[in-house]
Amino acid sequence: MTSPPFLTSALLAAAPGVRHAFFTRRGGVSEGLWASLNVGYGSGDEASRVTENRRRAAAVLGRDESALTTAYQTHSALALVAQAPWGAQRPTGDAIVSGAAGVICGVLSADCAPILVADAEARVIAAIHAGWRGALSGIVASAIAAMTELGAKSSRMVAAIGPCVAQASYEVGPEFLAQFEDETADAKRFFGPGRQPDRRQFDLAAFAAARLAESGVAQCEWIGLDTAGDEGAFFSNRRAYLRGEADYGRLLSAIALDQDG
Repeated sequence: MTSPPFLTSALLAAAPGVRHAFFTRRGGVSEGLWASLNVGYGSGDEASRVTENRRRAAAVLGRDESALTTAYQTHSALALVAQAPWGAQRPTGDAIVSGAAGVICGVLSADCAPILVADAEARVIAAIHAGWRGALSGIVASAIAAMTELGAKSSRMVAAIGPCVAQASYEVGPEFLAQFEDETADAKRFFGPGRQPDRRQFDLAAFAAARLAESGVAQCEWIGLDTAGDEGAFFSNRRAYLRGEADYGRLLSAIALDQDG
């Protein structure tokens, strides 16, 4: 069996004692709408296939599947601290924070922005699920605060935003912009003109990066890949909705500390 392909960030790759991966949809065993590396138990895919896909992904980071620690994501601002892997349990939250070498912090996405963060000196890491709701309501700030409580410093952190829906693929209406204007003074800078006068194009990656900067994380990059626009590489909730498909797969983004760090 070959390992599933994955993407990396130059910033995180340079962080000593830290491993990370943004997985694509390739390299798994699922079929149909979920082909092939679907890691979401919340999908309609067979649970045994999801488990095997998660096992393959965890092996890339040098762990077994039981180390892969994910949550039941609800687009909240709740960050969870994992002192040890919680295995099959999936408590509700949208960020996993840890300083334990035995934990793989993971988040699932299919257009939302996955964010991986590390303070290599403090040996504290986080995986953040930042859809527009969570990003607007404060999930990034919650995760950075939780990392700080474990001894990390935002000035030392490096962060990478993984594949997510790009601005060119994210058309929204005026009511969407209004929600941001209610919460963010400079909201309009994240919205470009749409194809019609009453439509806008939202830049989720830029908004997530701005949230990181507001929390003191100056070193951040988006790896620049559009989940909605690249069907061969990524699952996309938006693409599935526009096509009227009944379901979609979930991508995994994960980060871990070296055992011997």
